[in-house]
Amino acid sequence: MRQQTMLIIRNYRLVALILLLTAACSPTPEYDIVLEGGRVMDPASGIDSILNVAVAGDSIASISASPLRGAKVLDVSGLVVAPGFIDLHAHGQTKGDMHLQVRDGVTTALEMEIGVHPIAEWYESMDGKAPINYGATVSHLGARFAVFHEGFGVLHWPTNRAGFAELGDSPAGANERATPMQVDSIASLLKTGLAEGALGIGFGIHYTPAATYAEIDEMLRVASEADVPAFVHPRAFGIEPIREIVTAADRAGAALHIVHIGSSALDDLPLALALIDSARATGQDVSTEVYPYTAASTTIESALFNPGWKEVLRIGYEDLAWALTGERLTEESFEYYRQKGGWVIIYMMKDEHVERAIAHPGVIIGSDGVPFVNDTGHPRGAGTFARVLGHYSRDKQLLPLMDALTRMTILPARRLEGHVPAMHRKGRLAVGADADITVFDPEAVIDKATFESPTTPSGGIPHVLVNGSFVVYNGELIPDTFPGRPVRANR
Repeated sequence: MRQQTMLIIRNYRLVALILLLTAACSPTPEYDIVLEGGRVMDPASGIDSILNVAVAGDSIASISASPLRGAKVLDVSGLVVAPGFIDLHAHGQTKGDMHLQVRDGVTTALEMEIGVHPIAEWYESMDGKAPINYGATVSHLGARFAVFHEGFGVLHWPTNRAGFAELGDSPAGANERATPMQVDSIASLLKTGLAEGALGIGFGIHYTPAATYAEIDEMLRVASEADVPAFVHPRAFGIEPIREIVTAADRAGAALHIVHIGSSALDDLPLALALIDSARATGQDVSTEVYPYTAASTTIESALFNPGWKEVLRIGYEDLAWALTGERLTEESFEYYRQKGGWVIIYMMKDEHVERAIAHPGVIIGSDGVPFVNDTGHPRGAGTFARVLGHYSRDKQLLPLMDALTRMTILPARRLEGHVPAMHRKGRLAVGADADITVFDPEAVIDKATFESPTTPSGGIPHVLVNGSFVVYNGELIPDTFPGRPVRANR
């Protein structure tokens, strides 16, 4: 018996030795892509080291200090390798808009403020056409117009504006109070959108001024019951409309994201940030975002410019510029363009307030980029993320580089991952995460888009991968690749 036992032990040892020798002689695995020798910065884990990153298929397969073999090995020494940037506020959802965003380091662009309606049709319309990842909330504005205007259907308000223009300069969907039956119908449409995978509910309350407090409360309850966030452009600008929506969301038990706090709060920004911090301290789920510009942009025919707009925005005609020409408006040209319809630039914020919001702990970076029309528009759709990294982090030293990256990657991912499982694989560099990767030069990254030339791509971002495919390589856009995938909530 003892001899048999010893024989078994010797056999086990022999097998183990063979396996060890086989492993030692086997070549290390070869990956599809290796980014070699870059400064890997991952806010989710705190990693900030010179490492090698390997991609296999659409995922990150290895992160190692040891050499890695790859079919394509790219020397990225001297460059930062970061998670792809996530933009929670991207109205520009066309291929051209996304091409500018990916050159700004964005790998996921979500339409969360206004949203879309109907949801299923919009996702279907984007299938196979997106260079970066995409997704949206279901639109309260879109649902409201569908209820008030029989047969009315438009997927995405900023892009498909023709349908709205046909309704005239004072459409009922924006300017008439809903009956109880209509409120129920709007709520029903929102519930349908959520069932179809919408990422939450988008509210442009300023664009639907006739929506009463009671109506908004009801829609917030829809969000609460579905356990999804409400992304809200408040009823007007300043602290009181922000206080209104924070209180309403708390009353409904809904998670709340307040969009573009710089323009939402204006001179009341310190009060608004203090209010949000206070709400968080009590356990309320509230977040916010900012874009790094002192001018806003929207459509001149919208309800935001209903009578009284100068008092609400705290500006005059001369603070508006027609986006197509750059001309500053007068009372006469304002009336002309309001009838015509189109995009205006609104000079309404102060540098010190924008800087304060960017530096404030926990404030996410979001572009609010609007669709570009004939190469005109607002530069934020092309330069937001490079501007924060280059101008505000590096040049002005307003916030450390890791902090800036945190606001572009893991914070927006965490805003959604509670109800969107796919977001657990985005916004971080980790084995098994989606290979959405932005590689940039920390000494050269900068925005180049201006109000005069708003479609000039950012500089200093040589490589961007989306789901393991290069969309930007050696600083050049690869125009005919569409690896973008839908981001949807699993309901």
